[in-house]
Amino acid sequence: MPMVTTTDIDQFTEECNAWREALRSQREEFNRMKNELQEASAHITSKESLKAVEHYQNQFDIQLSNIHDVKQSIKMYAKMCALQPAGDDIMLSEHERIASDYNDLQRTLQELKHEFRQFLISYS
Repeated sequence: MPMVTTTDIDQFTEECNAWREALRSQREEFNRMKNELQEASAHITSKESLKAVEHYQNQFDIQLSNIHDVKQSIKMYAKMCALQPAGDDIMLSEHERIASDYNDLQRTLQELKHEFRQFLISYS
């Protein structure tokens, strides 16, 4: 593995800060969607549709928890970067793992947002 430099650590830290900000924004958006779902559910009466409402309520809770967990991983990693000397290959592999977790979560969140928008359109 290549040696991690101080410049790399600075870039890692910047990327971590950007990820955490994006996750904060996602958390706010998912909380808004939870409220939208609650408002929409007041007008939904069919059993099938109410099952979909429950599905989205559960998914929003799960994804909000996932957002929190990934954000905490990023925060811990950023602290590790601040404490580790340059040249630690563990930092690079950890950065790659967290980047993968972050990207996977972003894909899941985008898919859920798209599905939820389609659900709202069909019941508005």
